[in-house]
Amino acid sequence: MNVCPMASHTPPVFGALIIGDEILSGRRSDKHLPQLIAMLQERGLSLAYAHVLGDDPARITQQLQDLFASTDVVFSFGGIGATPDDHTRQCAAAALGQELALHPHARELITERMRDIAQQQGQPFDADHPDNVHRLNMGVFPQTASLIHNPYNKIPGFACTGPGGARVYFVPGFPVMAWPMVAEVLDSEYAEWFAPGAWVERSVIVYGAMEAALTPLMERVERDHAGVKVFSLPSVDHPEHGKHIELGVKGAAAAVEAAYQTLLLGLHQAEAKLGPEMVR
Repeated sequence: MNVCPMASHTPPVFGALIIGDEILSGRRSDKHLPQLIAMLQERGLSLAYAHVLGDDPARITQQLQDLFASTDVVFSFGGIGATPDDHTRQCAAAALGQELALHPHARELITERMRDIAQQQGQPFDADHPDNVHRLNMGVFPQTASLIHNPYNKIPGFACTGPGGARVYFVPGFPVMAWPMVAEVLDSEYAEWFAPGAWVERSVIVYGAMEAALTPLMERVERDHAGVKVFSLPSVDHPEHGKHIELGVKGAAAAVEAAYQTLLLGLHQAEAKLGPEMVR
């Protein structure tokens, strides 16, 4: 994989871009976001944001321009095929102000894939057949793009670096292809930032309380424990706990324990009715 190394020594900010009308129309349910969150968490990383867009070239181009102007690491899912509703390759080129070009190694990989299919079907391979010529469009990328290895069927994804230093990785919408590609990118390019188990969440179920009444305690925990974030997840119809608030803290493992004890102490002092405790 030919990729650009990180120029900064600060941890990267990870983002996601999910593209497809079928997600916004409800014809398909997105599976990429929870999977990306899980893959990052397994490596001690976290997702900072996610954008979901339909197949609108102007909107995709504008979003990519904004992302390329950042310093973030972004995984973009979908829209890199060669059918009329696939616009991501073209939009990436437009966002970068570059021409599209058939990547030489992508041409080799796609041709190899087509040859394999012909052999499996017991047919002669004809590189000049219109279908095969059209399939080469899947290797047409912005001029400065590098390839992302696809272990499923050899058809590569691509990655580009923006003027702000952002690195955007474009993978297919098919999970069976996309997820191994993302995992390989993370493991080969961002391993220096891995810290499994370093980021934890601790929380407790609180019955019968109002968020407004808990807000001063939440603010005090964040003020007294730098780097720790407090979260409050209210529910009105939970099948087990009914109406309640899941109140907790998240952050580096070394800081979370002390912050959580402060939180518990404040809840006990407020005589809150507490339920099960959870660790993630």
